[in-house]
Amino acid sequence: MSRDDEDEAETPHPRGTMALFGHQAAEQAMLAAYCGGRVPHAFLVVGPKGIGKATLAYRMARFVLAHPDPVAAVVQGAASLAVNPDHPVARRVAARAHGDLLVIERTVNERGVLRQQIAVDDVRRTVSFFGSTAGEGGWRIAIVDAVDELNASGANALLKILEEPPQRALLLLVSHSAARVPATLRSRCCMVRLRPLAEADAAAAVAAVTGRAADHPQVVAAAAAGEGSVARALALLDEDALELRQRAVALLDRLPALNADALHALGDALAGTDPQPLAAFVDTVNAWLSQRVEAAPEEIGRLARLADAWERINQSARDAEIYNLERKPFVFGVFGLLAEATRD
Repeated sequence: MSRDDEDEAETPHPRGTMALFGHQAAEQAMLAAYCGGRVPHAFLVVGPKGIGKATLAYRMARFVLAHPDPVAAVVQGAASLAVNPDHPVARRVAARAHGDLLVIERTVNERGVLRQQIAVDDVRRTVSFFGSTAGEGGWRIAIVDAVDELNASGANALLKILEEPPQRALLLLVSHSAARVPATLRSRCCMVRLRPLAEADAAAAVAAVTGRAADHPQVVAAAAAGEGSVARALALLDEDALELRQRAVALLDRLPALNADALHALGDALAGTDPQPLAAFVDTVNAWLSQRVEAAPEEIGRLARLADAWERINQSARDAEIYNLERKPFVFGVFGLLAEATRD
């Protein structure tokens, strides 16, 4: 049974999200760096998808743009990076209308299809952006969401800014996996690692988005299954999505062993043209892969196989969505790749 239409909720975009759940230590570290005049020219905010990395990046950007003088009393006395939602900076950031904030992210191509990578021409905009004077005499800030989605040319274009950062410039780079960020970029950033949210924080975040109580049974179940990701928990409020995830996880945890009958059934559950079940399945696989990568940092051979499987699975998922390919062969292909990657 699925939720009623009026209960549907999507993850709000970070540019308009004022609340931050969890990550207080990371927020305090970034605030302390700014207050103490030790703010680096670039922060690399790293962690799994959907846990609040971009929310923290926008939160930092709003605070600096609203309070451009680090020694001002309001900054020195601040307990957090929160900015009043009615502040002009907050309203303009939410409306994508602040001239001193540049956001670099994937855009749609001439056919209206979302690009698989961030366009290098978009990255090159940082050169002219940081080369001009801040419109309000304060800071120039760029958010890259996510830096994992840069190709080699895009990474090199960003590196030029990181090598010679201008004064009063701040880059906030979001990454879902530090291992996928070129070492040349990582070495020039202050890394801020975010962990998956505690279940209570995830439940509170879901409650804030949906208007349900944090102790509502569906909210509690979704927060537990979401493994610290608010985006995943919101998707799992749908009981069908939660069941699909549980079936996928059960099969993933049996790898490298495969159960053909169960894979057929999972493929049937994903059949059709609705993009949501496919997205939920791919997200579940990516989360499972991320956990395996984090658990075996020293096993170079296994890491290489997992990374290769990760790239091929996500490319196949994009192809399945764009070209509306059959879901069952995709499911068998995913588990075939993972069985090879996890075999000793």
